[in-house]
Amino acid sequence: MKNWIEAFRLRTLMLSLACILMGVFLAKMSHVDIDILSIIFTFLTALFLQILSNLANDYGDSKHGADHDGRKGPKRTVQSGKISPAQMLNGIILFVVLSLISGILLLYFCMPTIGNSGAISLFVLGIAAIIAAITYTNGKKPYGYIGLGDISVFIFFGLIAVGGTYYLLVGCINIMVLLPAISCGLFSVGVLNLNNMRDIDSDLQAGKNSIPARIGFAKSKIYHYNIIVIALLCTLVFVMFYNEMPTWKNLSFVACYPFFLKQLFTIKSTTVKQNLDPMLKQLAISTMLFVVLFGLGNAF
Repeated sequence: MKNWIEAFRLRTLMLSLACILMGVFLAKMSHVDIDILSIIFTFLTALFLQILSNLANDYGDSKHGADHDGRKGPKRTVQSGKISPAQMLNGIILFVVLSLISGILLLYFCMPTIGNSGAISLFVLGIAAIIAAITYTNGKKPYGYIGLGDISVFIFFGLIAVGGTYYLLVGCINIMVLLPAISCGLFSVGVLNLNNMRDIDSDLQAGKNSIPARIGFAKSKIYHYNIIVIALLCTLVFVMFYNEMPTWKNLSFVACYPFFLKQLFTIKSTTVKQNLDPMLKQLAISTMLFVVLFGLGNAF
């Protein structure tokens, strides 16, 4: 069980839950009655999909050689022999099934809000999310190995996680919701970018051409600065437009900006790639704090 919990990579789960929470807060701001079961199964489905992605990544990277003794990050369970490839494959299948069951129950509870057409559309998106989770590092041409991981994370953690949750709970699309969705998507891309910056050397050896592997360590830092700054600005713009006269309470999430900025300055001075590893967790925690403060200041 300890090995499986390690394979779940708990520090990444906070990020996906933060993105769903942002969607819940935005729905709450619409002053609609929200079904508690819909919220519970939204969180469960996101949790199962994130764990599925982590297990598939563990399996795929060990198979393609990105996980090896020279890798700077934490040792993965398949590569270290803690979980066999066959066991990991069974774990992947289990979480595919759990994701499907949870997702179908979620759509069932949301049917009064989204209707048949909405349920069909979101079911297709759910299947796409499962496929994306598996094919990131698996298959003959995993898209994570050609630098498309950032786009996928932005879409699924940002636009779909936030916008999809809002649609599930409210039953309509609000274009303004895209701004906080972009913020969450970019914070998630930031976590992936830190991971890929840390692993540049081992990824290059394995032929994994992530964005940092393509543009180099120095330019990856500039890329990261832009990701985080734009993320911070998008939600700020949303609050300024949503409220005619924003109060200190509406803007309370700005209080966590120093945490993001401090990390940017730390990254700027970092020369040892392995030292980036703790920053993944820090960015995930900062993102959760950002979302919670946003919700407390605007949804309640």
